Amino acid sequence: MGRRKIVVKQTAADNIAAIAWFIESKGLLTTADKFTDDIYDYFIGMSDIRKSYSICRELGSAAMGYKCLTYKKKYTIVFMESEKELIREFVSSKLIYW
Repeated sequence: MGRRKIVVKQTAADNIAAIAWFIESKGLLTTADKFTDDIYDYFIGMSDIRKSYSICRELGSAAMGYKCLTYKKKYTIVFMESEKELIREFVSSKLIYW
């Protein structure tokens, strides 16, 4: 089974850290650690070369050829699919305007 290299951009890592910090600020330390572990495990799962993803519905990202994937119905992963998969953004879905 082929795997692609996953590259997490600094902006995506910062957004994940900000969400984890917010969860920690509510006193849920274990939940914040679990969230961080789960999202990075999800990224690893995306590395399967047999999977293909759909183009974003947002016009700006679609015009640039980015692909979008929803994570837990709250967050959107925006990336470019090639032989090495690039995670560009990890944002709350509420912040994306279709």
